[in-house]
This record gives sequence, structure tokens and C-alpha cells, in this order.
Amino acid sequence: MKISRELIAELPKSDLHVHLGGSIRLETLIDLAKKDGVELPSYTVQGLKETVFKESYNSLEDYLKCFVYPGAVMQKKENLTRIAYELAVDNQNEGVRYLEARFAPQRYAGGEMTLPEVLEAVNNGLSRAKQEFNIREVIVSGEEPPFDYGIIACAMRFFTKGSSQYFREICSAHANSSEDRIFGLASYELAGAIVKARRKSGIPVVAIDIAGREKGYPPIHHRDAYMLAHRNFISKTVHAGEAYGPESIFQAITELGADRIGHGTSLFNTKSISDPSIPDRQRYIDDLVRFIADRRVTIEVCLSSNMQTAPELHHLEDHPFKKMMDNRLSCTICTDNRTVSNTTVTDELFKAVSVFDLSAEQLKNLVAYGFKRSFFPHSYREKRTYVKRCLDYFERVMAD
Repeated sequence: MKISRELIAELPKSDLHVHLGGSIRLETLIDLAKKDGVELPSYTVQGLKETVFKESYNSLEDYLKCFVYPGAVMQKKENLTRIAYELAVDNQNEGVRYLEARFAPQRYAGGEMTLPEVLEAVNNGLSRAKQEFNIREVIVSGEEPPFDYGIIACAMRFFTKGSSQYFREICSAHANSSEDRIFGLASYELAGAIVKARRKSGIPVVAIDIAGREKGYPPIHHRDAYMLAHRNFISKTVHAGEAYGPESIFQAITELGADRIGHGTSLFNTKSISDPSIPDRQRYIDDLVRFIADRRVTIEVCLSSNMQTAPELHHLEDHPFKKMMDNRLSCTICTDNRTVSNTTVTDELFKAVSVFDLSAEQLKNLVAYGFKRSFFPHSYREKRTYVKRCLDYFERVMAD
């Protein structure tokens, strides 16, 4: 059967890898910047697309520069709540029924807000959108599955004193420690904060992540934070294999116990292996792929974003997603940054279907993995029921 973009838009979907700051509505960015006195290169949507949120970027570092402007307007509770609410609504409007929004709380704490207040502000926006959506008659009647969400808190592989008031304070408090040690301490503090937020406030913080500069900032420095999360039943995902080689993916799994990998673009790239102690690079890749498959570690694939940050990918056909599918890896299609990459879940799935010639069965498997490998914030029994509702609805839409 022909799988159209319109059909995909009607299907129930998930997004397990989407950054809050990178998905802000440009109209909202402009509005909040004017209210808060934040200087932008342009105060029109088209102007921002020409100067900041471009079609292509030179590297991951160039791509990450976009986050300066959203970050500047995300320093107030009401702004965070609005941005989170609008992210959920934008997803609901294109058929996304489960969302895991991620962001780095420490980038917005230390000024007007504490870490718990940052998490609470984002949760308030997502919760409001969920409540409004789930009172619809088709949801209450059981005809369609409800909307739900989780929050993923990102620690930073690298930061400076100027990154935020919170980071300034932690750097000052540990002025005699090495940079790597400070990065690890900051991650540990974040892990402790999300454990408390979930236990005491009931905020559905479902996982910890590390993001930011990958090369030169190995995951081992964040091991204590990940083990604290692990001991408190918080799931683990890691940005890995995006701007560094397959070793980064291996380290994320073996040193941090990652349940999922964000991007994993370098997985099959033997040329990106830099460890001189690996003599047979192809053997290493083969072993790593089997290692990932055996453990059902899921890869959060972000096609458009990867094309913008990986100069070696000249055409979408070059993306390793096809090899991931051929090797029967657990994959889910995500947006990464809806605004920075000018995309939606519908767009990403349609690209995957069109470019890689996926069958209806393969599309269903992709969608199913998104729900099944989610860090659903409720009991396993509730998750099974929810996933079944979503996949039953998938079948009904396909049949119609």
C-alpha cells in the first residue's frame, strides 16, 4: 500500500528524543524576547530562519549555537511552562500520543528558580496540555488512546561558568577541582534532584541523559550520577555516536548502563574509530552491533538533525538507519529539535518511509518500538494496556 504523509499524520506516534529549547515556537521566542528584553538577530520568523535557525549547519557545534536564544528566554517559570505546554500541543496536533521532553534543568536554575522549581514549571505546562487533550470525547470513550508524557533531565558533558547562574555557583564552590570532576559533580546533583522530584512531588522525570560536546568529554565522568539514578529506578539514555565514534556508544552502554542511545550515527563508521588499541575495526563494529541487538538497546534516530550536524552525510540515503534496520536493531524515529531542524514526527517518519522504502509492517514496528521502549511513567501493567490501545488504534487507522 502507498503510505502517504497524510496517513502518517493520522497514526498514533511517539517522540522519545525532543529537546524543549530546540522546539520552541519562533513566534513565542520573539514574543518572550520582547517582553524580557532579550536581544535577537531578528524579530521576525523569516529573519530568524535566515540568521539562526538555518537549513544547514557546518557541524554539531555550529548547530548547538541556536540554543543560545531559546535559553535566554527560558529563565522564568511562566516562560518554561508556556514553552512546555506549546510543545505538547504541537505534538498532539500531529497525532503524537506519547512524548518524552528533555532539557537541561541546570541551565535555567540558580537565578529566579531552584532545580525543583525548573522541573515543576516544565511539568505544569505538559500536565495542562495532557489534561486538556484527555477530556475529549474520543479519549474518554476509549475510541482513541490518550496523551501521556515523561520528562528527561539532561546533564551537560561540558559547561562554563557563564553557562548559567547554577553552573557559576557550582564552579565557584569547587574551584580547586578539575573540570572533569566538576562536570561529574553537577551531574550527580542533577540525579539527586530528579530522584527527589519524582518521589516527593510526583513529577514524571523518567530518565537522565547527558548532552553537549561529545568529543573529549567521555561518559565515565558521569558514572556516579547514572548509578544514583539506576539505584532509584530512573532510566538512562545517553547522547552518543553523534559527534564521536562507536567507542562512545560502547562506553555509554558499559560505563553508564544506557537503556537507549541518542543518535548513534557513527555506529557503522569504521573510520571514526580513534582508539589505537582496536586493531580490527570491522570486527569491533560487528561485535558492537550484536552487543546492542542482544541487549535491545534502542537507538533514538533523528534523521533531519543528523543530516544537519554530520557533514559526511551528503544524502539521506547515506544515513546508517538502513543498516540499523537491516541488523534488526530496536530503533525509534524522533525529531531532536522541531524548530532548529524545522521538522515534525510526521515529517521524520515520512522521510524514513520514502527514502528507505519501508513497508507498512516496518512502519508499524518503528511506531511500536517508540511506545514499547518508552520510559513510561506508570506501572508496567498500565504501560502494556496503553501500548495495546495505541497499536490497536494504529491498525484501525491503517484499515480505514
